[in-house]
Amino acid sequence: MPHLSRRHALALVPAIAASAVFPTRARAAGTALQVLRSPGCGCCEGWAEHLRAAGFSVTVRDSVDLDADRRAAGVPDDLAGCHTGLTADGRFVVEGHVPAFAVRRFLDAPGTWRGIAVPDMPIGSPGMEVPGTAPRPYTVYVFAADGRSEAFVRARGDRPA
Repeated sequence: MPHLSRRHALALVPAIAASAVFPTRARAAGTALQVLRSPGCGCCEGWAEHLRAAGFSVTVRDSVDLDADRRAAGVPDDLAGCHTGLTADGRFVVEGHVPAFAVRRFLDAPGTWRGIAVPDMPIGSPGMEVPGTAPRPYTVYVFAADGRSEAFVRARGDRPA
């Protein structure tokens, strides 16, 4: 067995700390997202870049019928956003301009919820930034397969409000 030097042991500390903060089950189930968007939508790509910068693996593809894809994913009509993301295992939905911190928080402890959503396209949410305009506060919701939903967290821009 090779000798583990003090320097190498200390180099492992960040990885060990990250595994305590982000449980393996949630990381494995939720860091890869397949995102469906209306063809050519630029704000969807901006949101995908925000998630990539936060460590998610995101693939964006154009949808022939985004409303049908949304319904198939179980997104309630009143929570429809700009694009629909599915985790790699298909268990969870991320609808609209949900900030990375909220996606991570949701995936770490989803309970019985099917997904998380930001309806519409709030100014200042990830992908919806407007130069010279302060981000507005907005609500991030969770929803169940039966259509129930409730407020999950408030956000402003890409941070908790």
